[in-house]
Amino acid sequence: MSLHAAPALEWSSPAYIVIIVILVLGMPGHSPPSDSHPTDTWTLANAKARLSEVVDRAQTGPQIITRHGKPNAVVVSAEEWARKTARKGTLAEFLLASPLRGAELEFERVHDEPRDELP
Repeated sequence: MSLHAAPALEWSSPAYIVIIVILVLGMPGHSPPSDSHPTDTWTLANAKARLSEVVDRAQTGPQIITRHGKPNAVVVSAEEWARKTARKGTLAEFLLASPLRGAELEFERVHDEPRDELP
């Protein structure tokens, strides 16, 4: 097996053009082609411009919207929101299920003066 040096590429070479296209499409803030995997992070400007797509993709998973490069908001489906915010019982049920119930804790009340006087 013999090894040969690769010929030098010219700037107009198709190989350079492919590399440049890949770099541009992969940059933050640029959207992937529509046939690629869904993106779950969007810049605020891109999310505004493509809100319908953000909402569509939220049906399959959370969509993170960034502002100044930092996560700022998350778009989720209405079904996911309802599932996460559903009440799982009453406050009374929560307190009754507490592992401290029946521990016979004793609390001492502090009889200090109020911090701020109201006018």
